[in-house]
Amino acid sequence: MSFIHTPAGRIAECGPQSEAERQTRVDLAAAYRLVALNGWDDLIYTHISASVPGEPGHFLINPFGLAFDEVSASNLVKIDIDGNIVGASEHAVNVTGFALHAAVHAARADAFCVMHLHNTAGVAVSAQPAGLLPVSQHALRFYGQLAYHDYEGLAFTPAEGRRLVEHLADKPAILLRNHGTLTIGRTVAEAYVLMATLLKACEIQLQAQACGAQLVVPDDAVAARTAEQLYDGGAIEGGLEWPALQRKLDRLDAGYRN
Repeated sequence: MSFIHTPAGRIAECGPQSEAERQTRVDLAAAYRLVALNGWDDLIYTHISASVPGEPGHFLINPFGLAFDEVSASNLVKIDIDGNIVGASEHAVNVTGFALHAAVHAARADAFCVMHLHNTAGVAVSAQPAGLLPVSQHALRFYGQLAYHDYEGLAFTPAEGRRLVEHLADKPAILLRNHGTLTIGRTVAEAYVLMATLLKACEIQLQAQACGAQLVVPDDAVAARTAEQLYDGGAIEGGLEWPALQRKLDRLDAGYRN
């Protein structure tokens, strides 16, 4: 878990939101609500951050202290790369928790959205020496495309940030040993769908291992071919799934859009 630092940066007046920012806010709030709906949240900890379209160096993140099912488009907080609040907000943010996200946002031009969770299955697989095994089609999406970063303690330092992004390289996901999972997306939808796929792969692995039987693993050629097929030439993922997921949320509670 992380600890809170209330930013001391200058508070400026809020300008009008662009349509692109408004849409990003709705998408990001939806991602928080879906995480809560799936039981992937960890009290008030972990984060999903997204870049503000048209505002380089500005990001949106959850108010620290709210549960994920309380996050809405309007209460997301706009911050800069150092975690200082941009504009007026009645909420504080977890600057220490954002530091991990900031390192990835700064290092990767394609990191529009960064999603970090402490899901039980993800943490459990991160603690296994071999990490994620290619024992399911879900896991094969990450065959050769999953990074690993060893645990260094609670406080996330700039030096660790440099090591983490070096380990991440150009991959879309990373297992943080003894800590959790992280995915990046060119859209909020892509980061969410990658995370859903990764967590499903972790859950399948743990259940398959639970019986103690030897696992069937595809050979390297099949695994590589399947991974290439799932990569689909680098197409942005989540485009088809996201509207369906939002319709599901709208049926349950459309308050995230407010």
